[in-house]
Amino acid sequence: MSRCAGASATQPRAPTDIRLRYPGAMKLAIAQVNPTVGDLSGNRKLVEEAADKARAAGADLVVLPELVLTGYPPMDLLERDGFVRDQLRELEALEPASRDIAIVLGAVLRAPGRRPNELTNSAVLLAGGRHVTDRAKSLLPSYDVFDERRYFARGENRSVVALPGHDAKLGLAVCEDLWTDQVAYEIEPAAELQADGATLLVNPSASPWHAGKPLERRAMFRTVACQHDLPVAFVNQVGGNDELIFDGGSFVMDERGRVLEHLPLFESALAVVDLKNREPGIAIDALDELDRVEQLEAGLVLGIRDYFFKQNLPPGAVVGLSGGIDSALTAHLAVEALGTERVTGVAMPGPFSSQHSIEDALKLSERLGITFRKVDISPLYDAYRRIFAQLFGEKDDYGLTQQNIQSRIRGAILMAISNAENRLVLATGNKSELSVGYCTLYGDTVGGLAVLGDVYKRDVYALARHANRRGERIPANTIEKPPSAELAPDQLDSDDLPDYEVLDALLEQMIEGGRNADSVVAPRGCTRETALAVVRRVDRNEYKRRQTPLVLRTSPKAFGSGRRLPIVHRYSG
Repeated sequence: MSRCAGASATQPRAPTDIRLRYPGAMKLAIAQVNPTVGDLSGNRKLVEEAADKARAAGADLVVLPELVLTGYPPMDLLERDGFVRDQLRELEALEPASRDIAIVLGAVLRAPGRRPNELTNSAVLLAGGRHVTDRAKSLLPSYDVFDERRYFARGENRSVVALPGHDAKLGLAVCEDLWTDQVAYEIEPAAELQADGATLLVNPSASPWHAGKPLERRAMFRTVACQHDLPVAFVNQVGGNDELIFDGGSFVMDERGRVLEHLPLFESALAVVDLKNREPGIAIDALDELDRVEQLEAGLVLGIRDYFFKQNLPPGAVVGLSGGIDSALTAHLAVEALGTERVTGVAMPGPFSSQHSIEDALKLSERLGITFRKVDISPLYDAYRRIFAQLFGEKDDYGLTQQNIQSRIRGAILMAISNAENRLVLATGNKSELSVGYCTLYGDTVGGLAVLGDVYKRDVYALARHANRRGERIPANTIEKPPSAELAPDQLDSDDLPDYEVLDALLEQMIEGGRNADSVVAPRGCTRETALAVVRRVDRNEYKRRQTPLVLRTSPKAFGSGRRLPIVHRYSG
């Protein structure tokens, strides 16, 4: 029977007379670091620095994340000539760092006894200045953002590893190998390691974050620890790599699923646990946890910062400021990530821009302390109107044609600033708008990074209010006024869209919930016809989303590599 009340009792189980043996007086260090994909020597130095700190703190073993030498995910770099060879050289160069402290880290190895180009995603044990042994990842995820079967061969050896100089028997299980409670697999590595006499499950991981993931992860690992009566060391990568954000949040649990030590979210950190002389563990629901909005802000800030600094993008960002809430929040997050001196805001009023929007954009810039520029697009808009008259005949209103050209003029100006001053344009559209195509291609979709592309409008408002928790950074009027693109007289978003509360409820069912036209449930105050119209708009605008910038992932189902739908299809169910 499990030692933890409420833990599920799935098979297999070790015999009940096998009792846990804590690994002597071993002191275990967990080190979550922020590797950069492809920075092989730089990532090796991160491991060396962590090993030095852990040794100085008296640790016998330090554990680092999955594929820490390559950074995660390396994707098709693994197929590039010389990449794996160079990473193996860095792994060999690490061996001297293990003379006085054992190191477990993630690395790519060549699969022994198989085809020459087959690779494994492995946990490697270095100790006594040499490569002692390794274990390849057995469970290779191919869902959501993962595509590991494309690159790696499955590990078949699930035996324990003896830690030299200690009586510890390590069960090396890389990331997904312990996620069998969440995904149905034919094998269960933790059960096999337990049966082989493991005294500690060691889980080097690169587990991407989404809002709420840290608590979900702890609950899942609590089940693993309880089912197998084994302590677990989970060590996760931290940092942003392209669209993915890694939160760290590493921890050590005892065999009852109580947390002996945990590291903070969204920052590099190291801690040492004495597995023999340990303090009583803490229940996971008693730990301090960032709430959803705090996680969203911290994750987005980290994603922006690493996207810039890991690419050495100088000298900063430029944001088009409409006076609306999306651009205001994007500018705030950019400042939090990059600093005031690296962010420029540009207001581009046109013929339908309200005076309060211009004033709100100026107030925002002053409160954030960023450079502010104002460019009147009316002369360019008038020139386009004359061209439209030549093309389409004289009209009072060219409808979407004249609305969209305003957005495209603004996009062209932002890209001109980007080209002239080497600044990255941050797109400001949110997930609600991108879902239904309420955005202009080559206009408000221009840029190198879509900061809010996986943030629903409801969370945009929550984040804006959170930004003002220590004083008004985002003007109150920006938050309180009805949202409007201001591309036509007296225009409001509600002219074309359901209320965002209704829209977001529908979108969440479709995107995160996987519901279709037949199963989507119309929220209170929404007709069935409106719900179906939203479903159709989401499908119809897939082509736009394919042409938007990279979207920072904050949810379980973001636009990008984790959501792959055809543009051309006729399924309407």
